[in-house]
Amino acid sequence: MALVLRDWPEFQEVFHRVFEGDVNKSWLRVEEFVDGSTHVVRAELPDIDPDKDVEIAIVDGDLRITAERQAKTEHKDKHSYHSEFRYGSFTRTVKLPPGATEADVTASYKDGVLEIRVPVAEPVTSAPTKIEITRG
Repeated sequence: MALVLRDWPEFQEVFHRVFEGDVNKSWLRVEEFVDGSTHVVRAELPDIDPDKDVEIAIVDGDLRITAERQAKTEHKDKHSYHSEFRYGSFTRTVKLPPGATEADVTASYKDGVLEIRVPVAEPVTSAPTKIEITRG
């Protein structure tokens, strides 16, 4: 009996996530960077309808992206038929930096990439206060 892996790259990705402790990240990959005073998070979401399959929320200083994929591919010809389904619900949480402003967060979707822009105010810092020590 032989084991045939038709989708070797996808198998390798799952294998690495399981054995490297990265199961929860699933296929929802993100990149983060700062653009001036804005924290930008981009997520790869190909074949997703952002209007009905994506939810974005800020919870306790974390940005939470939830997406659901329901994709079906079919190949029919005179001698064969092949159908493949890919579906699932995935969540990715990103820690926002101090000073992130929840009120003016924007999101856009283009060419399979979701971009979320979070304004970040300069953190207010106060000068250290010296506390005198008394002897009793």
